[in-house]
Amino acid sequence: MGQPETLYQSKVFLSCKREKEYTRELVLDQHALSHIVTGIFSITDARATYTFHPGQTVIVPRNLPLRVAKIPAADEPFRSVSIYYSAGMLQQFYAAHPVNTTPHQPANFMAIPSHPLLESVFNSLLPYFELEDGLPNGLAELKIQESLTVLNNVAPQAGQLLGSLQEPGKVDLVSFMDQHFMYNLPLEKFAYLTGRSLTTFKKDFKTVFKDTPGRWLTAKRLELAHYQLSIQKRKPSDIYLDAGFENFSHFSFAFKKKFGHSPANL
Repeated sequence: MGQPETLYQSKVFLSCKREKEYTRELVLDQHALSHIVTGIFSITDARATYTFHPGQTVIVPRNLPLRVAKIPAADEPFRSVSIYYSAGMLQQFYAAHPVNTTPHQPANFMAIPSHPLLESVFNSLLPYFELEDGLPNGLAELKIQESLTVLNNVAPQAGQLLGSLQEPGKVDLVSFMDQHFMYNLPLEKFAYLTGRSLTTFKKDFKTVFKDTPGRWLTAKRLELAHYQLSIQKRKPSDIYLDAGFENFSHFSFAFKKKFGHSPANL
């Protein structure tokens, strides 16, 4: 069965968040170019936290577990314009504009220097989000193509990342899981990101960790939560997401089962 068509469609959208702070975990299926209009955009991966401010632009690579936070300014919501590039469009563009890429090179965020041509692309998109029907499909495709052409001229190094479309290769399981266990991803996604089928992932996992993925992930996340509570003196309500738990009730139940008391009583 083929992949859903939406995975192959490029798209443009405006993010507008009025909450005090909007946080979520995700793994993008497509490379994305994001431009911050107002507020602060924070991205955390296994290595570090990166912060972007109004006027800054960043390429967020596909297939990278991350946690994003969108923080509004004091007097206005967080707003950003993002362009998601389909694999088909990138293959077509870089077939005509070849770049050198390293197979299976670890993807990382790429900040794009400010340039009037790039600013004009994003500024030209903002008025269309006032329309109830959004950006017309034909126009969206033209704007996406325009953004690639501008990037290729003002930031040619972007092609090394955007032109990299290989599927994840088989990686060291211990290293990957030690760096990413705190991301609340389904096992199917962990398997894909480590270059394995789900069956092979479970088999390899049991071989190297001597435990099932579910039990090991819960134990590692509880260890992290205990450290954040006891050493860093953080509040339970502030750390359960960072530790990899989907909701607070599940975290509290697992913590009490493991340590014999609720996280609030530590």
